[in-house]
Amino acid sequence: MIIPLQKSFFRFFPLLVMGSFLGINSHAKGADANLCLTPTTRVSQMIGAKSAIAPATRSSKESDGVKSSTAKKGPDTSNWPAKPWPRGMAWVPPGEFTMGGIGSEARKDEFPLHRVKLNGFWMDTIVVTNAEFRNFVKATGYLTTAEKKPDWDEIKKTLPSGTPKPSDDVLVAGSLVFVPTEGPVPLSDPSLWWKWTPGANWRHPFGPNSHLDHKDDDYPVVHVSWDDAVAYCRWAGKRLPSEAEWEYACLGGGPPRHYLWGDQPPSETFHPANLWQGGFPYEKKSLDGYLYTAPAESFEPNGYGLYNMIGNVWQWCSDWYRDDYYATYSSQSEPAFNPTGPKDSHDPEDPDTPKRVNRGGSFLCNSGYCASYRPAARMKTSPDTGLLNVGFRAVISDDDWRKLLLRNQ
Repeated sequence: MIIPLQKSFFRFFPLLVMGSFLGINSHAKGADANLCLTPTTRVSQMIGAKSAIAPATRSSKESDGVKSSTAKKGPDTSNWPAKPWPRGMAWVPPGEFTMGGIGSEARKDEFPLHRVKLNGFWMDTIVVTNAEFRNFVKATGYLTTAEKKPDWDEIKKTLPSGTPKPSDDVLVAGSLVFVPTEGPVPLSDPSLWWKWTPGANWRHPFGPNSHLDHKDDDYPVVHVSWDDAVAYCRWAGKRLPSEAEWEYACLGGGPPRHYLWGDQPPSETFHPANLWQGGFPYEKKSLDGYLYTAPAESFEPNGYGLYNMIGNVWQWCSDWYRDDYYATYSSQSEPAFNPTGPKDSHDPEDPDTPKRVNRGGSFLCNSGYCASYRPAARMKTSPDTGLLNVGFRAVISDDDWRKLLLRNQ
């Protein structure tokens, strides 16, 4: 069910309505609870969201500890390509799988189910961390999108004709920060918990009064736009995964399924990933050990040795987002081979703004608001937007890895 929004200037705050699986999501909790409204463009943050700076005392975590991996063996490396292997990456073997939604929480844009066949590839075992991103910035002098003053002439191209220009004191460098509300609020208005925060960026996740230190090195870098992630990948000789590669890798060699870990839904007593426990968006309980992001190498890895494919931070993929993209494969008799996504973007909820795909859910996901802790769940965000709960990991083919080795000799 799509909840209608009040018509106001806030209509230019494009929203991701992920709970719109009409006619299929018929469980009592489905249509109303499986809803995720997220600001999906940088300009929407500036002209629609309420300004706020998170307190300097706000911590990105409850604990510096890492959830241990107990009694679980590492991935089977017997069929990996010949050594040397790329550092910090795991081999995802070639294969074929059924891509798309499973279970009562699946949404319309996760259908129809279709077969996909992929070549093998290497994938980062963890999302890119603050330490790794810092090395990139030191080597290149790169400035992220959130660190640059917005160019109105560029961003107005993605807005409805006639959208008025914000004042100059609004068009400043910044990003969007999640700030819990003081109590229950209508879940149709994400501006109540997402705050446009001047000075927020990867170095200052909660605003200019917050700072990273060495104990944050192993945490995911956040407030990175798609453009930032692509720039990092090019520097590292890698690329972002396609949406199909990401979902296939997430399954870890197992069959498509509702949840990565099995049939049991996450709850306040079962914490398979860094998700939200408590009433959203006001009651964040750190039952899984973390208030916000967790270290990138936390919780149990999947069958390929990949950590936090579900929860913690959303992960950028290379594909443009189209709500109807899967339908292009519904009439094919052969599996789609190494699909790289549509040639352009279309989001019926926000047709003026092109978007890229995010996967995996984040620490904000929970059953009462946004059930995106599923391998098939999709999110869409404009490529110039960074958020407190969005990061990325990279991939590389084995052929490109061997070429990289030769270039670096």
